[in-house]
Amino acid sequence: MLEIKKAKYSRTQVNKSGKLLYSYFWKQEKSHSEMDIARAFVILNYWRTCHVYPINTFQATLRNKLKGIDEKAIVVQRLKRLPSIVIKLNRFPTMKLTRMQDIGGLRAIVSSMKEVHKLVNNYEQTKFLHELYKKDDYIELPKKSGYRSVHLVYRYNNPLKPEYNGLFVELQIRTRIQHSWATAVETMGTYLDHALKSSEGPEAWLQFFTLASSAFAILESTAKIPEYEQYNNYETYKMLIEKAISLDIKQKLMAFSIATRNIRITESKGIFHLIILDLKGKSVQIQSFSKDRLTEANKYYLNIEKQIAKGKKLQAVLVSAKSIKTLKQAYPNFFLDTREFIKHIDRIERKVKDGRSRFTFDY
Repeated sequence: MLEIKKAKYSRTQVNKSGKLLYSYFWKQEKSHSEMDIARAFVILNYWRTCHVYPINTFQATLRNKLKGIDEKAIVVQRLKRLPSIVIKLNRFPTMKLTRMQDIGGLRAIVSSMKEVHKLVNNYEQTKFLHELYKKDDYIELPKKSGYRSVHLVYRYNNPLKPEYNGLFVELQIRTRIQHSWATAVETMGTYLDHALKSSEGPEAWLQFFTLASSAFAILESTAKIPEYEQYNNYETYKMLIEKAISLDIKQKLMAFSIATRNIRITESKGIFHLIILDLKGKSVQIQSFSKDRLTEANKYYLNIEKQIAKGKKLQAVLVSAKSIKTLKQAYPNFFLDTREFIKHIDRIERKVKDGRSRFTFDY
């Protein structure tokens, strides 16, 4: 496990590397030398890896809290991907890499809103060593895109490990139905080659997912997306199904799931898993690494990201999960698996056919 006894690179160097990679990959500026780009990759990878220890600390706490709340909850952690970092730097031009609050991310996927409330309340009411830097409740106040989840951003603080103090860890708490929506958005965005989750892409698809989120909010008795607040439940459901039919949503998403039948597991033992989605070959490769092979895992990750930067049609993410099964549940978008999302669309369609205007959702 990587531990920072002495900072290898300064925050100024980290920020400069983030700025260089952004200008090179987003703005397509070619004035940088290959040596500068290679060094920027190394520094970025170093900065990401610094977050592993704090994330592991938070994961242990999260699992302990969930024992009394939802034992079936799915817990995973990940280091933010280079493409996602670059996209975020573009959306927020003044942001510095060292101030990005979700380089190290942890996610809890729970059964329902009841468990979301319990877990959030537990964190807020329990005395915690680390500082709650920010809370964003995108369930009570959903994003315009339809994204729904609760984000708790903590600033790491541990007198026994002062070398990590100040690093951010973002904890996302969402229900299974909210997770299925986010998965479908990412999967469709992959095939449309647009960042739909960042509200970029064809308007018809953006509208569909906003509408789907509002319909799913009704199922969970939570706040609708503001754009659709004026419609009653039946009207919202009906509009969703009409939109789904016009875009041929189910057929498209089911066609993508072919990749789930073409999975190559290079090695399955370990807690760190590098998932590589080959968009051209419609295949998934999983390389697993034990706890003491984290440095090696990051080298593999960095090598794949360099290939992606050169235009290879791959997607990759390095995550930590207890098993391959958990991996598939937590990151179905990397397996192009949207069956859970389709299941909710099917249930809503049956409700619409029944012609009822009031509904309940049975998990």
